Amino acid sequence: MMQDLNTIFSGAVAADGTRTAQAITATAVSTNVLDARQPGGAPAIKDEGISGPETWLVVQVIQAFNHLTSLTITLESDSAPGLATAPVVHFSKTIALAALTAGATAVRVLLPSDDYKRYIGVRYTVTGTAPTTGSVMAFITLDAQRNVGYPSGFTVDV
Repeated sequence: MMQDLNTIFSGAVAADGTRTAQAITATAVSTNVLDARQPGGAPAIKDEGISGPETWLVVQVIQAFNHLTSLTITLESDSAPGLATAPVVHFSKTIALAALTAGATAVRVLLPSDDYKRYIGVRYTVTGTAPTTGSVMAFITLDAQRNVGYPSGFTVDV
């Protein structure tokens, strides 16, 4: 079983629980990469480490993107912590700029059954001009709610 099934790949969680998104201004690996090695130094997980209850990868757009043509989001694993040696792509989706609006859920997918290497993370590949705005929050969870994330300052008509 994975160490933390509510791992945040992109963004950060402050001590007070506040979550912040990862700005994407160029092709990059997620802020955080999960070390899937079991506590106590057991061997790295394989397929059995991701199986069990439904486990989802969710990527939400927090701030709308500009300039780029599309953004490709891939779930990868590698034997190196920075996903830099020989990453294996387990899932990939390309999203056009028009769909990268604040509050959009860019990815909501069950984690594919596969042989994952020790380190698991998300890579964002920018196509076209580098954006100056745009951020995402990516995480894995057992509960893929269909809640919509809104940017700060929104209003609700009642």
